Amino acid sequence: MDSLLFLCARRVVAQCPLPALPADLYPVLFQAAFLDGRPLVLRDLVATWPFPVLKFQWLLRHRMSLLNHPFSNCIQAVIQAVMPQLRWELEEPGRDSRWVLLRVLDLTGLLDSVPGRPSTWWIRRLTTEALAKAYMEVSKHQQEFQKRKPKRHKGHFGAATAATTPQPLGVDVHTDLSVTDDSYRILCDALQDGAPGPLRIKCREFHTEYISASEIVTLLESLDPSCMRRVDVCYNRLGLAGLSVILPHLSRFPELRSLRVRYSNVDVRHLTPESAIGIRRVARQLGMLPGLRELNLGCNQLSGNLRQILSDLQAPLESLELASCSLVPDDLTFLSQSIHAPALKRLDLSGHNISQGLLEPIQLLLEKTSASLLECRMADSHLAVLLPTLLRCSRLRFLGLCRNHLSKAVIKDLLQKTLELPDLHLVVYPIPMDCYKLYQPKPGVCFAVCKKLIAAAKAEISQLLANSGRTDLVWTSKPFGIEALDYFSL
Repeated sequence: MDSLLFLCARRVVAQCPLPALPADLYPVLFQAAFLDGRPLVLRDLVATWPFPVLKFQWLLRHRMSLLNHPFSNCIQAVIQAVMPQLRWELEEPGRDSRWVLLRVLDLTGLLDSVPGRPSTWWIRRLTTEALAKAYMEVSKHQQEFQKRKPKRHKGHFGAATAATTPQPLGVDVHTDLSVTDDSYRILCDALQDGAPGPLRIKCREFHTEYISASEIVTLLESLDPSCMRRVDVCYNRLGLAGLSVILPHLSRFPELRSLRVRYSNVDVRHLTPESAIGIRRVARQLGMLPGLRELNLGCNQLSGNLRQILSDLQAPLESLELASCSLVPDDLTFLSQSIHAPALKRLDLSGHNISQGLLEPIQLLLEKTSASLLECRMADSHLAVLLPTLLRCSRLRFLGLCRNHLSKAVIKDLLQKTLELPDLHLVVYPIPMDCYKLYQPKPGVCFAVCKKLIAAAKAEISQLLANSGRTDLVWTSKPFGIEALDYFSL
């Protein structure tokens, strides 16, 4: 329920321009203006922001009504609102700037705490494009001003004057960047535009799709190295050769903790002398990332080579995602005996057929991770065998069971037994097999979900949850729109 202060703030931001207001009211007014989608009010608030830091996550983290929000207009308004300050500081670097307080604009984590939030890729993408345009605008203004201002006298006096000229203070913009093949050029042009200006982009998480290894390297080399904590290269068809081009450039980011290389066309199921050399090169390069704690190799074909790939890591991983990686028993046996097993908080082994010799190694791996594991994703129907071991993971918070062939009775039994896990708060279960109905055969389709049966099954599961008294526990059959734990929130 909204507070009286927030309700009053919504009334105030309904009028534009705003009246003169005390500084203490700015945060709640920003909340109200953003959540109500009022870009003009946001522009005025940010232009006169009375604090050195404006951090989205602090202001909006407790708000849930962001699912159908006009993010684009609001984010662009916030970014554009800092432009007059930057132009003023460029043109009047010697003037008293004490009235300008905003020095850090932090756009990160806007949706980090919103349950059931939509995918963040499009929000990051529009933020990336808006920032790139603003960056180029400031750079162009800086170049024009340099041409207009009087030339300094040459010689000793001129050098001394230049040395004592105050430099623009500017604004640091902390953000998460998302780049695709059609947005690469604008960001590349912005970052390659020239000397650093008063608008400084500090990238926290860098996500790319459908761009080449050389393009990824170009962007990485242009980014400030001080803040990067995650690099996510997805759907880029890198292969071992492309991956080995990118990895050496990651060592310049001292705060890097997470690396995701999903769907990157790495296939080492059939080793050749060339691919063996490539694996060894990638392993050495991974070993040069001492802070790495999360590694996602999902949907790359690694059969029998997990030991070689992880062999040079200097510290245990805390999050390892190996979905649909064609793992073999030797891979899981190695993992259960490695330094990583006792440290793992997140483990994703979905997309594997456990019946093919993987059941015993997975049991052993779960035993080794039971003291630390917080999130587990699996995809097979051998839960009856694995459940006793799984229940030993007393700190488990998330359990993903999509793509399992489970009956309604098995799911209900699983619900009853996992109630003893006190920290478990989210389970994503598959649609029960007995909710499918055989229809008249059509090309490629013989079964379909019966809406009445699935509605009845969901009602029974909801009733079991209600009877259990576990109001903190969510069971859902809809994996989309449900975000599991992020490594940085573990």
